[in-house]
Amino acid sequence: MGGLSFDWVGVLSGDPLKWLELGVLTTLYVTLAGSLLATLIAVLLLGLRISQERIVQWPAVAVIEIFRNTPLLVQILFWYFAGFGLLPAGWRAWINDDHSWAMLPGGVGLLTPEFLAATWGLGIFSGVFIAEEIRAGLMAVSPGQREAALSQGFGHWRCLAYILLPQALANSWQPVIGQYLNLMKLSSLATAIGLAEITYQVRQIESYNSHALEAFAVGTLLYLAIGTAMGQVLLRCGPRRGTMVRGGKRHGP
Repeated sequence: MGGLSFDWVGVLSGDPLKWLELGVLTTLYVTLAGSLLATLIAVLLLGLRISQERIVQWPAVAVIEIFRNTPLLVQILFWYFAGFGLLPAGWRAWINDDHSWAMLPGGVGLLTPEFLAATWGLGIFSGVFIAEEIRAGLMAVSPGQREAALSQGFGHWRCLAYILLPQALANSWQPVIGQYLNLMKLSSLATAIGLAEITYQVRQIESYNSHALEAFAVGTLLYLAIGTAMGQVLLRCGPRRGTMVRGGKRHGP
């Protein structure tokens, strides 16, 4: 009985190698775009969520519950097929036009229905989780911190920005890192709408030369490498416990 034999050359040379390179670039670009959007959405939802006004809180709660409790694949398909169709005809025609100025290095199109739907879907889905992680970190901050800051003349927003949020981020940074890593990994679901990221290219190689085992092994290692690098960068850039910001300057051990 013969053992398994592998043909790595069939995956790491010629057209398959070019496809993998394009897949890595596409994954990196959609991860970066989705992360930026997720950060903006998280800040917005967090601000609404911790507001003292119920009329402001409830819309944020509704958005969080809807997107947190429905599958991401369904959301991406909705944005691609239904959401894109709801746009004005002029907008759809403009997006579908050729935009040479919107081509990212490596030949990845920024203004395509696939890239936009994937970025939007990943951004909203991850943003609601990030907002809740930071809110949990904020709730873990001692109430005395806020009282002490207000007694020293800090206003509500300065107290939030300089005293509470830095500590909330320190408390929740590991779970927040996990959400950004999940965003990168979940970008693989965008293969369902034809985004040419790593999983899409791996499946293309499988169809091209039937090297399924080698292709999926390489794809797995690529995700592992990207995730490890992202985790290290985010860990080094994040806040540390015991660090506080006063007057816009960072203090701590």
